[in-house]
Amino acid sequence: MVKLALFVRLKAKPDKADALQKFLESGLELANAETETPVWFALRFDPQTFGIFDAFAGEHGREAHLNGPIAAGLMAHADELLAEPPSIEKVDLLAVKLPQR
Repeated sequence: MVKLALFVRLKAKPDKADALQKFLESGLELANAETETPVWFALRFDPQTFGIFDAFAGEHGREAHLNGPIAAGLMAHADELLAEPPSIEKVDLLAVKLPQR
C-alpha cells in the first residue's frame, strides 16, 4: 500500500512548454522501470504549468525516485525548460484507492 508521495509543480518557459510536455511523456518509461514507484502521473494544469505526482510504499522508494533518472534528467534540463526551480513537496497520503491487482 502506498503511504507517501511527491507532488512536483513545474513552470515551463514560454517557448518551452511543448518540450517540457515531451520530456514528461518520456518519463513514463523510466517510471515503469522503477520497482518502488507503483503510482506515477505527469500532469498539465494550464499552457505553462505542469506537474508530477507519484506515490510510494515507504521512504526508501521515495528517496530512490528523487535520486533516480527522471529527477536527474529534469534537473539536467531545468535551465533550458523551466521558468523557475521546480517546487517539490513531500506528501503523506491519508487515504488511497487504487485498482485491485
